[in-house]
Amino acid sequence: MPLLEVSDLTIQLPTRRGLVQAVRHVGFALERGATLGLIGESGCGKSLTALALMGLLPEQARVSGSIRLDGQELLGLSERRLCALRGNRMAMVFQEPMTALNPLHGIGRQVAEPLRLHLGLGRRAAQARAVELLERVGIAQAAQRFGEYPHQFSGGQRQRITIAMALACGPDLLIADEPTTALDVTVQQQILALLQELVAEHSMALVLISHDLGVIAQNAEQLLVMYGGSVVESGMTEAVFRQRAHPYTRGLFAARPQMLPAAARPPGHLPTIAGTVPELADLPAGCPFAGRCAFTAQACFAQAPAPRLLQAPAGPAPASLAFWRQPHVVRCLRDEAIHAGAPETTP
Repeated sequence: MPLLEVSDLTIQLPTRRGLVQAVRHVGFALERGATLGLIGESGCGKSLTALALMGLLPEQARVSGSIRLDGQELLGLSERRLCALRGNRMAMVFQEPMTALNPLHGIGRQVAEPLRLHLGLGRRAAQARAVELLERVGIAQAAQRFGEYPHQFSGGQRQRITIAMALACGPDLLIADEPTTALDVTVQQQILALLQELVAEHSMALVLISHDLGVIAQNAEQLLVMYGGSVVESGMTEAVFRQRAHPYTRGLFAARPQMLPAAARPPGHLPTIAGTVPELADLPAGCPFAGRCAFTAQACFAQAPAPRLLQAPAGPAPASLAFWRQPHVVRCLRDEAIHAGAPETTP
């Protein structure tokens, strides 16, 4: 049984224009020790999906579907039971560590808090363990800096402290939401290497959210490509990056800056995806990418594309296309025509 199973996850949010679907029928599964990447531009639903896993959505949000952690259904659990899981069996590293850390408390106290709350450790035992965790994530002289405040640390150090907090109780599931945003390249690589090392060491499952294709390529075995709250392509990272079956996936790759010699650079500007991301209330009933896609047909606006398996899995087929062992799934009405070389159409 996978550690994490998500099926038909749909999130509705109230707006001035009524309820809108911010996440649409998302499904995936994740084994222990595996890393799943969620990729897509801002507003595609990556962070909302992560917040749903943690039970941290706004009170007004309406959620349907299923989220199962080690067989236990999380949707519908009381806040008391969710609090017993958060920070214990599942934890999250947030995008901005300065807002994730309490500026009024020393960093050591914040790392020790889940140890006392979930594991019942006494003050001295929790402090000793917190120092070990801070040292493990690379905070030098952790014992001496135990009582210092978040503003006394650099951005990279604060991110390491949030990782120490998340790992304090040895969670089964770790969610990292853009954990390297606003960090320089050297610190970014250190943080990502640390996450991978800790996942392997503790056999955790990791959900890594990023808009950076390079980060996902280097750190995730499998991925979901999201647009407009929907998963448009999913599978093993190598297979998806090699084939790029969905037009949106192709657009992301085409817009990626490349370090090429001047003589090898293509003429003109860096390619971009045409149009702009529509408001959630304006998304079409069919494919969310309809209208921005150069291959849009009339049916794309009205008919939601069903998942199509591009590569048969080894062994018996699982019951659901959401299961991650099916390597490569695309949701596009025109993917066969696109790969057959059909001409682009005008939306």
